[in-house]
This record gives sequence, C-alpha cells and structure tokens, in this order.
Amino acid sequence: MRRTLALSPIRVSAATLGDAAVFVTLLAVVAAGVSLAGGAPRPIEGPAVALSAGELPRYAGLSFLRMLAAYGLSLLFALAYGSAASRSKRAERVMLPVLDILQSVPILSFLPVVALSLTAVLPTRAAVELAAIVLIFTSQSWNLTFAWYQSLTTIPGELREAARTFQFSAWTTFRTLHLPFAANNLIWNSVMSWAGGWFFLMAAESFSVNSRDFRLPGLGSYLKQAADAGDVGAIALGLGALVLIIVALDQLAWRPLLAWADRFKLDAIEGQRPPTSWFLAALRVSPFAGWATRRLLEPAGEWLDRRLARPGGEGGATGEESARGAALWVVLLGLLGLGIIAAAAWGVAMLARVPAGQWLEVAGSTGATLLRVIAALVITLAWTVPAGVAIGSNPRLAAYCQPVVQILASVPATAVFPAMMVVFLQLPGQLSTGAVLLMLLGTQWYVLFSVIAGASSIPQDLRATTALLQFPRLERWRTLILPALFPYLVTGAVTASGGAWNASIVAEHVTFREHSYDTVGLGALIARATDRSDYPLLLASTLAMIVTVVTINRLVWRRLYRLAERRFRLE
Repeated sequence: MRRTLALSPIRVSAATLGDAAVFVTLLAVVAAGVSLAGGAPRPIEGPAVALSAGELPRYAGLSFLRMLAAYGLSLLFALAYGSAASRSKRAERVMLPVLDILQSVPILSFLPVVALSLTAVLPTRAAVELAAIVLIFTSQSWNLTFAWYQSLTTIPGELREAARTFQFSAWTTFRTLHLPFAANNLIWNSVMSWAGGWFFLMAAESFSVNSRDFRLPGLGSYLKQAADAGDVGAIALGLGALVLIIVALDQLAWRPLLAWADRFKLDAIEGQRPPTSWFLAALRVSPFAGWATRRLLEPAGEWLDRRLARPGGEGGATGEESARGAALWVVLLGLLGLGIIAAAAWGVAMLARVPAGQWLEVAGSTGATLLRVIAALVITLAWTVPAGVAIGSNPRLAAYCQPVVQILASVPATAVFPAMMVVFLQLPGQLSTGAVLLMLLGTQWYVLFSVIAGASSIPQDLRATTALLQFPRLERWRTLILPALFPYLVTGAVTASGGAWNASIVAEHVTFREHSYDTVGLGALIARATDRSDYPLLLASTLAMIVTVVTINRLVWRRLYRLAERRFRLE
C-alpha cells in the first residue's frame, strides 16, 4: 500500500525560546571574543615553514597529533551530547536547536576571533595550537553527533524492551546495545570527520589577520606555502605525505574497525562477502596482541563493568545539602545570565553600527549563497546515492573504492584551488559558476559516506527477500533501499548543507597569483570583512548565515528526522 509523507505541524514555543536563548548566548560569546581580541599582541610572527622534503615527516606528525586530539574531543562530545538529546524529549527540544546553530556557525569566520581572543589570555603558541584544534574539532564533531543521535533514535523497539526487561544499567545498555547498533554508522562518519578535518587543515595551520601571522608548522601550512609559491614539486610531496597517512589509517584503523563491526549488523542470515582486514586477521593470531588482550584489555573492561554497571548506593544527599546545591546553581546561573546579557548588549551595539546599505548587501549575498548551496546539494545527491549504494552493497567493490574515496575526500580543496582557478577563469560566469563546484568539495563526501554506511547496514535477509520475490530494480529501490537509507540521507544532507555554507567562505573568495577573485555571496562577504577586520560586518554576515541555516534545518531537516524516527525504523 502506498504511503504518503504526512508532516506534522512545527512546534514553535519551546523550540523558539531555545533558539532565542542560543542566539543571545552566541552573540554574547562573539562580542566577548571581539572585546578580548583588541588586547591581542601586535605584531605576531609565525614560524618559517621550509619546503624541503626532510621536514615533511615532522610536519606530518604534528598535523596528525592535532587531528587526533580534535577527533578525541569530537567523539567524546558526540557520545555525551547525542545520548543526552536522545534520552529526554524535553532536553531534545533545546539540545537539537543548539546543535543546529553550532553546526551552522561558519568556522572560518570565527577563527580569527577565537585566535585573537586566546592570544590575549594565553601564550601565543599555545593559543594558536588551541585555536587550530578548536577549528578542526568544529569540522569533525557535528556529523558524528548527528550520526550517534540518529542511531540511538532508530534502535528497534524490541531491543530497547529487552534491555528494560533485563534491567540493564546505563553503562551496560551503552556497551551492549547503543554502541554495537551505532558502530557501523559511527565508523563511517569517523572516516568523514577525518576527511573534513583534513579539508580545513590548511586554514587551521596558516592564516593571518593584519599584522598577526598565526602560522603553525604542519602539513597544512606546508601545502599552503607550496601553493602560494607555485612549487608543484612541493605540492606533490605534501599531497603524497597526506595520501600515505590516509592509506595507513585506512589499513590500520578504519578497515579493521569495519570488519570488526560487521558482527553487529541486524542480519538473520550471514552476508555472502563480509568485509575483511589483513591487519585484524594478523592481530587475532598475534601472541603479543593475545597477551595484551588477556592482561590489559579484558581486566580493564571488567574493572569498568564493576565500576559503572553496579547500581548507585543507598545514601543520597540530604534535603539540606540538596537545597544548598540548588541555591548555588541558581546563583551561578544568574551570574552567567547577567554576563551573557551584558555581552549580548555590546554585540547589539556593534550590529547597530552596520549601515542600512550593508544590511541590504548581506540579504542579497545570503540569497546568492543559498542558491549555490541548493545547486551543490542537488548535484551531490544525484551521484552519491547510486555510488554509495553500489559501494555499500558490494564488499568487493568497497575494498577497492573505500581507500580511493577516503583519499579524494581528504585532499584539502585549498591545495588544488590554484589549478582549478585556471579552469574557472575561463568559464562564462568565472567564479560565480566555479564556486558551486568548489563547494561540492566540501559537501559531497558527507552524503557519500552516510549512504555507504546506510547501504552496508541493510540486513541481508531483507536483500534476500527482495531477490526471492524477484522485485524489479525500481521496486527494490522504492520498497527497500530508499526507506532504509532515509535516516542516513537526512544525516548526510544536514551535515553536507552545513559544510556547503562553511565552504562558501573559501569558494566565493579566492586568492590566485597575488590577485583576489570573489563573487556575490555571503562567504565572500565574510572573507572580505575578515581581511579588513570589519567586526560589525563580520558579525552581521555570520549571524545571517546562522539564521538561514537554522531556519532551513527547522523547516526541512528536523521534520525529516521526525519522519525517519517514526516511519523508517528497522523493526
């Protein structure tokens, strides 16, 4: 029987209040950051970056450590935030709008403010390192959080009922139900998170604001230096080092994890060709790995089970202690609220200095960038859905395509911008047309990896059933593939659209051969405001981007999330 997509009306009250509170807080944070930025030291000289091959191992190691630190923070944030949002409908109404706003913040526009404010209170090198890790964190964390939340909200009801029947503790439920069910989705989105981190690595390790040079030694700054110098050999060496890291991660981390996570699929029958890993097979027969498992990992797991799985003690806080604790929280929240209101008022005063003509420019630029984002997303869906289904449904094809896709997704787009600009300047619309293609580099991989994760998670018994019933290809897509992919498509589209808005900053304003090229768009406006240190215009254009993205998320993606949770759950 054909089903119609009946969308429920939007709830305005709690969600709107949550959005308003987050907007005010965000405005206060930016205003406080700009205030601190005025006290940053001037000038700041970054370390020299040598283009010799002998420096590449050290640069690659420094960049890898920054990526690893950012990924660790992103994973912890995703697990904690997604779990809290999925447990309570009341918390969800506030936390999901907050997440919508955070993932819509254009990280490149806030990087100068973050770096300048940190250098005002921390040693310069520590501040720049922390700013780089924060930037990479913001490019990795949101899709992980959305993937974890989506997995938790689509767990089959009978599995949840079984956990309640056996009275599992929160830790036991996490270890035996939540993490196994979400493993495949989380691993594929981890691959995408690393690719997103590499995408912004050049911006994180090499940027400047007026006389302040926030350069860090690393693979990203090496590629930036090589691109600025037009040194094709150095660019090839840098990209070669990046490719080696990506291949090593694929063989030593992602492929073993995917082979290990295959056991957690909801299959009544075993897959014909489960994913394999030579490294995982070697670990299983390695004497040292066996010793480490018996002596270290298993005792650590048992200790965690004993500490976290047992019920809480009988003794709780007394009524008087609870009252004192509640009063302390009220005082702290009140002081925090007063600080936020004061900083937000300063931000409103900053926005009041934006002329009416610039507000009209912000509105027109927002519309132009929105059209490019839509075009990039349509092109992305047109090729990633069939390609992702083919890769995710065929383990043999995945074995060949997975490393190639990771490499293509991880190559920083800014490293190939100079070569692409030669082509774009010959197009009829020059950068107006080329910006859409450049934004694709920041969007398409999110959808592709989500589709691969969804296609590889379709149970084999359902595939066998459609084959047994001899469904035509179109009917198989309509009744099995697209419904099973729907939650993953929503997750990929949400993060892809956010990535497109962020990528507009580097796609609509490009420096090539000591000349700047830009087109009408919000990303170009943010880039120009950053170059001129025009903080009122930067704040206005950034808030315009946030409002637009959050509105789209509320009107489109959030309703589709509800539809996925209600209608397209594997029961």
